[in-house]
Amino acid sequence: MPAKIIDGKAISEQILDEVAREVAVLKARNVVPGLAVVLVGEDPASISYVSGKEKACARLGMMSEMLRMPATTPMNELVKTVECLNMRPHIHGILVQSPLPDGLDEARVVEVIDPRKDVDGFHPTNIGRMIAGQDCLLPCTPAGIIELLMRSGHDPSGKHAVVVGRSNIVGRPLANLLSRKGRGGDATVTLCHSRTPDLARFTRQADILVAAIGTPMAITADMVKDGAVVVDVGVNRVPDASDKRGYRLVGDVDFSGVAAKASAITPVPGGVGLMTVAMLMRNTAKAASGLSK
Repeated sequence: MPAKIIDGKAISEQILDEVAREVAVLKARNVVPGLAVVLVGEDPASISYVSGKEKACARLGMMSEMLRMPATTPMNELVKTVECLNMRPHIHGILVQSPLPDGLDEARVVEVIDPRKDVDGFHPTNIGRMIAGQDCLLPCTPAGIIELLMRSGHDPSGKHAVVVGRSNIVGRPLANLLSRKGRGGDATVTLCHSRTPDLARFTRQADILVAAIGTPMAITADMVKDGAVVVDVGVNRVPDASDKRGYRLVGDVDFSGVAAKASAITPVPGGVGLMTVAMLMRNTAKAASGLSK
């Protein structure tokens, strides 16, 4: 029986509706959540992502401000821009769109952001609080994956979750969230990566398999246990002459092959990516609520 599709669009809509209600409560207190996005350079994918975030803000009644800076922007100027945003009371969330152009220190920029306004959830203070199980602004994509699982009826509790990919953006924080006590956690977690020998030996053990390795269709049907729940984080462009764009988007999972074995699977597009934006909106509302108290 083919895998059931975990509908990221439908679940992200649920979360956005919840955020809209939170924004209405804040507005009743004369607080309008404000998100500032800093875009350095002209990367087409980054421009597209930022546009999606602006549209989400407008839909929810949030204030959004985009600051565009040339790729030649020096590090000290970028830092000064972030420091100014930290001081602005009507800006509750700050996001510096990655990747940054060569020569700019992304880790340093993240450290400059006020942790209370770090809606990406990457500041060392927020990462530390997450690891300690304390309340904080969580990284958007990992938090979105937890919501996808929980809201589609695939509670990780008591399951063996295998995460393929060890990035600080997805793999490592997701492994932490899956192993934490409480809602969305209590899983036994194995974290694999590109240097893991005999990767399939681990992926075939997974009740829940998350692919975030950044390689097109790296996870094939022979690497997946019958009935596994598969979450595909990858978004990769592969050449396709039949598409007017000259390419098509595929994930890190060979969708057609794996869908024949899995019990549930996320599509690309239409899966995790939509959840990331929804969780960013939720973090912005949460930051506004915390800063307005």
